[in-house]
Amino acid sequence: MENDVDVDKREEVFHNAVREYIIFMLLFILLYVSSYITICYFKRKADSDDTYAGGEEDAVVYRIALWLCTFTLSVSVGAVLLLPISIISNEVLHHYPKSYYVKWLNSSLIHGLWNMQFAMSNVSLFFFMPFAYFFTESEGFVGYKKGVRARVYESIIVLVLLIFVIVGCVWVVSACFDDDVHKKQRYIDLLSDVWNFYLPYIYAIISFTGVIVLLLCTPVGFARMFTVMGKLVVKPKFLRDIDEEFATLKMQEESIRRKIDSECKHLRCKCLNKELHHQHSTIANGHATPDSLQKQLEEIEKDKAELEKRKKISPLRRNLGYPLVILALLALTVLCVLSVAHHFFELLVGIKALPVGAKETVLGISSLSALGSVGAVLEIVLILYVMSASIEGFYSLPFFRRLTPVSHDTSMVQIIGNCVVLLILSSALPVLSRIMGITNFDLIGNFGSMDWLSNFYLILTCNAVFAITTTMCLTNKFTGTVRSEVFNRLLTWVSQWGKRSKPQNYTSIKDD
Repeated sequence: MENDVDVDKREEVFHNAVREYIIFMLLFILLYVSSYITICYFKRKADSDDTYAGGEEDAVVYRIALWLCTFTLSVSVGAVLLLPISIISNEVLHHYPKSYYVKWLNSSLIHGLWNMQFAMSNVSLFFFMPFAYFFTESEGFVGYKKGVRARVYESIIVLVLLIFVIVGCVWVVSACFDDDVHKKQRYIDLLSDVWNFYLPYIYAIISFTGVIVLLLCTPVGFARMFTVMGKLVVKPKFLRDIDEEFATLKMQEESIRRKIDSECKHLRCKCLNKELHHQHSTIANGHATPDSLQKQLEEIEKDKAELEKRKKISPLRRNLGYPLVILALLALTVLCVLSVAHHFFELLVGIKALPVGAKETVLGISSLSALGSVGAVLEIVLILYVMSASIEGFYSLPFFRRLTPVSHDTSMVQIIGNCVVLLILSSALPVLSRIMGITNFDLIGNFGSMDWLSNFYLILTCNAVFAITTTMCLTNKFTGTVRSEVFNRLLTWVSQWGKRSKPQNYTSIKDD
């Protein structure tokens, strides 16, 4: 009887593990396919540059690098969806604890998802992305036969040397703070600690760097979101007169067409020589060339087509869409600031504990928010909104603006750089959401075992910096035009007052 019970338990554990791996595989396939489509949209076409100038060898190299970038981007998207999936799972188990259809959704599945995400983030950040960069830039060692195998050998050797240098630096830094442990440590233990200690230690440093970058980029992104949505959403007629813009473009189009006709007639009559045809900007009389006029005409036709689409939009959507979108963005931003300020005061008073990961997290015991399911949905929306704003703010910074991907015109090195940036930001998103108080879901696994999460003053400073910088960015966004106008009026008044006072002073001196 006892043997049958043991067999049943082992079968249950086996079936649960198989079910979890199947769910992980299906989720990964979905993320991988969507990431591959995204990268192919931004990747530079092979027939538009010399990407495959080396023939089949370069094609194989760039194809492998594309697969590694796709894997990294899918891991990044998984890190973004980590908290939303966990919050939804907790709410479902809280409302339907005994339902047969959600038995597969348990704490073991969520714990495995967090651990798998942490492991894949380490693999992508420390192995796949450096190897993809070295692989695309390698040419093989001197004296060996050129080919894909030689480039693989060179990339692996350079990657191993880089790992040894990084691990050595981390070992030296950690030995400065904990010398007794390193004196008693054997070389075998040192090799085993590379995965268990040193890589998570490096990842904790990179995660802290990602949190700092998010603290700097997210407030800027909040202000940028209003500008971006203002371009995407059709503005009301009192803010933007589409008919007037369309009439202006139509007159410009007619003017350019007349210029093109006159230039063509002029060229036929004069029979200009070849040197005049090779001039790329202007011809002898200062007018634009037919080629530049044709490009201007194509741009105007694109703008006209876009305005025609906007003119077909219903008046109700045109008049209500833009105000509703702006109000929604403003409400989400204000909610983020209020939640961070509330969390700051709770930490200051001592009501809220530090965001250190819990050893055992059981799902479904209670709702994460006082508002129930509505509060959980609001937390998910705020997390996704913070991630969108941080990406927008990152690519709007002057130094990183050159890294912005362009559709069908992004090189493989830029794709690798963007994948690394997105992986760092997305991996820091769960940590930032927890230390800012946007969600109450505890960090699971190695995400919550970072030492700097137990530093009270550091967490308090992060909350204060986020709230202050967000408030300053929003104030600058909505009051910048008014302040500049007031400043210009003051300058105008001062200059006019100075002009009036000069003749009076001159006449008084002359009378004396």
